[in-house]
Amino acid sequence: MGRIPVIEVSPVVEGGRWPAKAVTGEAVRIRATVFREGHDAVAATAVLVAPDGTDHSSVTMTPVDPGLDHMEGWLVPDREGEWSFRVEGWSHPYGTWLHDAQVKVDAGVDVELMLTEGALLLERAAARPGLPADARTVLTDAVTALRDTDRPAPARLAAGTSPEVQEVLAAHPVREYVTRSATYPLRVDRPRALYGSWYEMFPRSEGAYFDVERGTWVSGTLRTAAERLPAIAAMGFDVVYLTPIHPIGTTNRKGRNNTLTAQPGDPGSPYGIGSPEGGHDAIHPELGTFADFDAFVARARELGMEVALDLALQASPDHPWVTEHPEWFTRRADGSIAYAENPPKKYQDIYPLNFDNDPEGIYRAVRDVLQVWIDHGVTAFRVDNPHTKPLDFWERLLTDVRRDHPEVIFLSEAFTRPAMMRTLAAIGFHQSYTYFTWRNTKEEVSDYLLEVSNETSHVMRPSFWPTTHDILTPYMQTGGVAAFAIRAVLAATGSPTWGIYSGYELVENVARPGAEEQIDNEKYEFKPRDWARAEDIGISRLLTALNRIRRHHPALQRLRGLTVHPTTDDATVCFSRHLPAHLSPTGQADTVVVVLNLDPFTTREGTIDLDLAALGIPDPPPGTDPGTTLMAVTDELSGETYFWGRTPYFRLDPHHHCAHVLSVRPL
Repeated sequence: MGRIPVIEVSPVVEGGRWPAKAVTGEAVRIRATVFREGHDAVAATAVLVAPDGTDHSSVTMTPVDPGLDHMEGWLVPDREGEWSFRVEGWSHPYGTWLHDAQVKVDAGVDVELMLTEGALLLERAAARPGLPADARTVLTDAVTALRDTDRPAPARLAAGTSPEVQEVLAAHPVREYVTRSATYPLRVDRPRALYGSWYEMFPRSEGAYFDVERGTWVSGTLRTAAERLPAIAAMGFDVVYLTPIHPIGTTNRKGRNNTLTAQPGDPGSPYGIGSPEGGHDAIHPELGTFADFDAFVARARELGMEVALDLALQASPDHPWVTEHPEWFTRRADGSIAYAENPPKKYQDIYPLNFDNDPEGIYRAVRDVLQVWIDHGVTAFRVDNPHTKPLDFWERLLTDVRRDHPEVIFLSEAFTRPAMMRTLAAIGFHQSYTYFTWRNTKEEVSDYLLEVSNETSHVMRPSFWPTTHDILTPYMQTGGVAAFAIRAVLAATGSPTWGIYSGYELVENVARPGAEEQIDNEKYEFKPRDWARAEDIGISRLLTALNRIRRHHPALQRLRGLTVHPTTDDATVCFSRHLPAHLSPTGQADTVVVVLNLDPFTTREGTIDLDLAALGIPDPPPGTDPGTTLMAVTDELSGETYFWGRTPYFRLDPHHHCAHVLSVRPL
């Protein structure tokens, strides 16, 4: 326990079993409960420990939540690696004297005794080795003043409690009975693990066309897909994510809209992986060769983008694994191999892997597959349904890849129970799909933003997607262009990582009857698009603006510390992100406020009750008129500037201006 108890340290994952998460340059909030017996003052220091085991930096923690002994401080790791941190609680003799002396001298009780004790304390503080000369001078001058009996007691006290003295002792505190907490792990990744804009595409659709003479479809290729990359980059996306590009089986191949019988020319689902041409380490012959893939990756990099690839650990009945390793699959009582099911959905063209019989063999095969794609420039993997595979498999695999290729990022596509989603994140997945897609009301959105940015930010980095190739919610089906605009703004500003599925620019919102997915789903057919239509719709311009704003504002590149501000309208949400100057990578404070109409049909108006402290704006003096202007806010979507007080008015038309994304400048 130690003399000064230090308990409830965070961020800690399962008592330190797994590391908390951060990226280079990201400020990490360290919290602990620190107290002691009696009434003497205590304080605490958060200490950041570098990967080599040396103390990198420290900060004196600030009391928060008055009366609960909670302390808070922010630490900033400056490079990737396996870091750690601890909290040191300590008795604070200057804080104790400061409180007691001010009370007693003002009351005329033990005046000379208190001033003498202050002089002795500051003498001891000034005599410490290594104290800077200017700091020592401040303290010795204060000692002289405290001992000067020719001066009035209040003046002597003022000398010992001056801002200069308090500044020196804040930077160089006198610490007694120092008690250390345990040291807890902190894993620091490259910034892309936290911040990025993803664009999903089916490469076979780009350049696909129907050959009238032959009466069949001709697939697009990796070369034709690369022709789409400049337009994706121009919208500001920095990760292009490819659905599986491997050979597709023909046995039980699905037809259009997931029908059981494929017609001639139907390409099948790219998730039905494997044919005589190869499996997960091969490229579909119609898409091209590894040389074509390398050219695609090279072009993406020229445009400032990384390439992510879908990792779907399953096999079509024609996959080489089925004949070479039948023990890797589940045999049913009738002797057939079990296909994948997610009732009411059935995937007869997919065999799930069974890890019970030969887990080591499966592990080696998957690790080899990953290495093939890493060697060809893939730096991120979107992992399909990881919650249907053993967690010990993922923990081992992710640890192995991190050791050899720490730059590689894994995104977990697990729409499942919270415990599974968070544990996948804890054991090594860098990012996670979330329930964001189904959070639509003001209460749902507000609560979820607070959850992912404050409660779970140390372990699970959210990736916000308004739609996916599998998901089209009723909100998106019925809300028209406004719904697509609203959800894009919310995704791009609510999470540092967000993404869209190709075709979002065209507001593809027609559902298959009775399903929360698009009709004519691209999983089962070629889907060339008329991209020229996007300019008239306007969503592509909005996506471009959102990604530009995100690049410009480091506050939007961070997850921790979001604040929700109350609004008077029940369909409008307001939230902010604030980076103080000392935690900002630019050295300048950055504050963004988002005001968003969640109703895709109706204009909404009302007022906001702003938490000024959360915006880095001092409270005005008591009695100040509530309408007094305190800040200038510039809407980076429209370019308009407004002058706001504590309770500003808003009016948002979802068909023309569904949101304000405001940069804040205190006045």
